[in-house]
Amino acid sequence: MEEGIKLDFAALVLMELDENNKFVGELGSYEVGEGAEYINKFYYSDKENKVIVYFDTNKDVEEWEYTAIYDLFDLEAFEEKGYEIEEKDDEFNPTWIIKLEYIEEHRDMTEKLNELCEIIKAEIEKAMDEAVEKKADYLE
Repeated sequence: MEEGIKLDFAALVLMELDENNKFVGELGSYEVGEGAEYINKFYYSDKENKVIVYFDTNKDVEEWEYTAIYDLFDLEAFEEKGYEIEEKDDEFNPTWIIKLEYIEEHRDMTEKLNELCEIIKAEIEKAMDEAVEKKADYLE
């Protein structure tokens, strides 16, 4: 993908995985707004009985940024809203995993996912902006 081209996300499709991590089928398609561009995996796990969301910075980061973003990223912003979140620090770029309950009512699940997308966008942008401001601290 060329630099400067931005994809517009209209929907996230929730696929169901069985205990053996095989796709079983589609559980739903949800219209989402800004923030979804950071999501790179989205599925329902029978094994965990949860919706699993992987998201990252949506861009390659430099080595100093990698550390800075993890240091500055606010996990509590997610935990305060009832999301389980963990860092996945074995990826090329800073990556997090969110686990949440599946909501059968389509409208309610759509609202929950939009809330999540808004938090992701706000917290990624905040951490990346703060990292740039504190670049000198991480280059020492």
